[in-house]
Amino acid sequence: MNSTSTTSSVTWYRRPRPNRAPDGFAARLEDAIDLLKLAASYTPCAFAQSLSAEDMVIFHLIAEHNLPIQAIALDTGRLPEATLELWNRVEAMYSRRIERIEPTAAHIEELVDMRADSGLYESKTVRAYCCELRKTAPLRAALSGKQAWVTGLRRAQSTGRANVGTQEFDTSFQLLKFNPLINWADEDVWFYIDKRHIPHNSLYEIGYASIGCDPCTRPIRENEHPRAGRWWWEQSASDSIHSECGIHVATFANSTIKDVP
Repeated sequence: MNSTSTTSSVTWYRRPRPNRAPDGFAARLEDAIDLLKLAASYTPCAFAQSLSAEDMVIFHLIAEHNLPIQAIALDTGRLPEATLELWNRVEAMYSRRIERIEPTAAHIEELVDMRADSGLYESKTVRAYCCELRKTAPLRAALSGKQAWVTGLRRAQSTGRANVGTQEFDTSFQLLKFNPLINWADEDVWFYIDKRHIPHNSLYEIGYASIGCDPCTRPIRENEHPRAGRWWWEQSASDSIHSECGIHVATFANSTIKDVP
């Protein structure tokens, strides 16, 4: 079989397009709004987002309810052009700034010196260190002095996130952490995005299900796990997705988990 026929036979992931509300959606939406209002009562509170689909839902809800939650996002220096384009479009559409959090020049220089861009595919240690300097360290600095932060974590995203609570004490960053969409399925996220015409990353329309840095993200096939396109060279099996950038790992292992009614 030639390469052309092999490529054409691949069926790529297509994002959900539900034409009606999933069962129980109204209650999950109300719970998400209530949790965001609770998070906003801890001042100052930051929403650390990656402009993912779920993060765009949260950003929309914060804006819609005019909640005093500061939006921040990591610009690692390796974001896809589509993500940067969405960033600009969202700020203009909502007239709300998303504060840009960047790694230090010294950390970037260190990664260049160690040739991390090529080494990350050969060593998980190198890849994890790249994530530490480009993502975790800048986020730790940005969250310093905050009482709480909000994330777009969902239990459906991976086995490692299956037991995450709606509200936790994050031992890594030493502050409260709120996960308002923790019980949302993919169908919930995309139903609300389509219903409310919320802007989203164009990569979701061409086979991407989870989007991070350009070198560490790929589209997935129809039968793959939604996060199979993240650090795919580290995965031992398509149904066992464990790799994380490091931001949430300590939370999974050590947090005090609490589900808020």
